[in-house]
Amino acid sequence: MKIMHKDMRHGEIKLKVENSDDLWYLSQIVDPGDKVEGKTLRKIKSTGGDLETQSSERRPVFISIEAEKIEFQRNSNALRIGGKITNGPDDVPRGSYHTFNVDADTVIAIIKQQWPKYQLDRLIEASEDKPQKIMICVLDREEAILAAMKKYGYEILAELSGSVEKKVNGQLQKASGDFYSDLIKAISEYDLRNNYNSIIIASPAFWKDELIKSIKDEKLKKKVYAATCSSVSRNAIDEVLKRDEVKQVLKLDRMAKETAAVEELLVEISKQALSVYGLKETENAIESGAARTLLLSDSFIQKIREDGAYRRIEKLMKQAEAMQGNVMIISSEHEAGRKLDGLGGIGAVLRYRMNY
Repeated sequence: MKIMHKDMRHGEIKLKVENSDDLWYLSQIVDPGDKVEGKTLRKIKSTGGDLETQSSERRPVFISIEAEKIEFQRNSNALRIGGKITNGPDDVPRGSYHTFNVDADTVIAIIKQQWPKYQLDRLIEASEDKPQKIMICVLDREEAILAAMKKYGYEILAELSGSVEKKVNGQLQKASGDFYSDLIKAISEYDLRNNYNSIIIASPAFWKDELIKSIKDEKLKKKVYAATCSSVSRNAIDEVLKRDEVKQVLKLDRMAKETAAVEELLVEISKQALSVYGLKETENAIESGAARTLLLSDSFIQKIREDGAYRRIEKLMKQAEAMQGNVMIISSEHEAGRKLDGLGGIGAVLRYRMNY
């Protein structure tokens, strides 16, 4: 994301969206009640003539809306920001509704009465140089899954399978093709296309070692890190993220930070110590100044928005920040976010134990 203009005196920041990751960030930055403005396409009725002969056409216009609904659709990487029009050309009625369909290369301005620190931090994070580009490969001797890390989770690139020499009903069946050669070719092609900083190869047992030994390209091999997983499945990708062997590789990746924060909350819950979860209990902790880190899942925030109760959560986040607490929004796209959703989507790690 590129910050094109900043006028904090008037609460205005102008942004250019550069990729699909930025859409997720924007969905967490734009709040109901914010003013959003930019160029967009809108149907405009032609003037003149009688009503029966009037037509409409989609024309580029510059308008401002007061945001009411913010929808981020992960499957299609689409962000829609809808609300009432507050300003625009004379032929665009004030008070009518419009939706900005935000995608790569969209330029919009966001105007807030006050920018919370956690949103400014999120904006800076999105506009900084991107963290390491990482590909993960989980495999055994005849199956493999390739995935690319994203800031809001991961994207499956390919699921591969092959046949190996084995006995079936006492008969030896020969392998058709060379599975590891095909897998290395796929890894190399994806790396050539995306130029990954690191490639994590994980497997149960020794399969990862066999694959790494088979890599002849020294430039590719220098990017490879080995890890362990218990299976070849999508859950194994989440498992790999927790391994000590890859913490150094993933330390700059937001997903790893989110996972570490949720794991800290879960550890404190298991000890019945410095933790609360659920909306009411978390509110009590923040109001008493006991919350050190407030965790909310993006799914929880989206549901609260849909229920029309976002002001309550917005107040909670600002209150936590005012009391020197850290606010983290966790993506529900990965396992850590799903675990937080299982706790109601909201929780806090405490500075001190609360007495009830």
